[in-house]
Formats: sequence, C-alpha cells, structure tokens
Amino acid sequence: MSSPIARLNLPAQTPASTSGKAHEILETSQRNLGFVPNMYANMANSPGLLQIYVQGYELFRNESGFSPVEQEVVFLVLSRFNGCTYCTAAHSMIGDKMSGVPADVLAALRDGKPLTDPKLQALATFTYTMVESRGTPAPEDLDAFKAAGYTDRQALEIVLAIAVKTLSNYTNHIFHTETDTAFQSYAWKTQA
Repeated sequence: MSSPIARLNLPAQTPASTSGKAHEILETSQRNLGFVPNMYANMANSPGLLQIYVQGYELFRNESGFSPVEQEVVFLVLSRFNGCTYCTAAHSMIGDKMSGVPADVLAALRDGKPLTDPKLQALATFTYTMVESRGTPAPEDLDAFKAAGYTDRQALEIVLAIAVKTLSNYTNHIFHTETDTAFQSYAWKTQA
C-alpha cells in the first residue's frame, strides 16, 4: 500500500487574483475554453511554473513533428505512467474530441495495453522506455523507434513532453487536483 501524498495549502487562482503572465494565461483560458482548468488555477500559484508549462506544451504541440494522434499517445503514456488522473482524463477528452485518436487506441492507452498500429506502438514503447529509464534508453530502443519512421529530433521532443508532463502531473499530485467537469466523462483511476 502506498503512502498518502502531501497536499499543498494554496488557493486556486483566478484571472482576478493574478497579475502579469499568470493573469494573461488564465484570462486566455477563460476566453478560449469558457473556464479556467483547475490545473492552471493551481499552477498559477507559481507564475513561472504555469508559464513554462504552457510554453513547453505549445512548443510540443506546434513544433514536435508528431501528428495530433501521436501527441496524445505520448501525453497519455506519460500521464498514465505517472498515475495522473487529471491529465489522463484531460488528454482522453482531447484525444477523442479534438485530436482524432481512434477509440481502440484511446482505450488501450488508458488501460496500458498494446496498440494494434505498429507505428503508434513503437512511439508508445519508446516514450515509456524514456520515462521508465529516466532518459537512458538502450541503443536498440532508439533503433526500434527510428525503424518505425521516427527521427532523432522526435526522440528529443519526447524529452520535452516528459518535462511538460512532469510539471503538470506532479502539480496535480501535490494539489490533488479535481478533474474539471469538462473532462469528467473521461475520468480515470490509477490501476495497480
């Protein structure tokens, strides 16, 4: 049985309670999404954390060379590995509604099962290997990733995704972030 996780005693922030870059990010979220995600409201207690998360997330989304489906494979593998119920729910919704992740791929990622698409499976395997090995894959791991059609640059982009998900997953753990209503139908519980 695992030990309980500490909980931070900081209030969720709002556009009205913040200034500077944190205010801009929360205000933009409110305008674009119609709400401020609970994760952002918590991260705003450290404006630098929120800013670096958003910047890294946007760079991965826009410049990684991965398709939207591939991006969700990476984010879901990492969120599941870290046991982040919030991010697994959020990326399940994004994957289903926005990124076009096939239902069977989404279900397999959430359950930690193999993917039937060999290229996506190679991506999932390499992502898992990168985080599980703390960034020390064996040469054959990188070779298999590249043999599936990925590049050295994309291996490095997975490092960026690991950094981004470490920021969000760890923040959600220590805040015990409640899953937003928008993601509730994709709620996920860690599995033993």
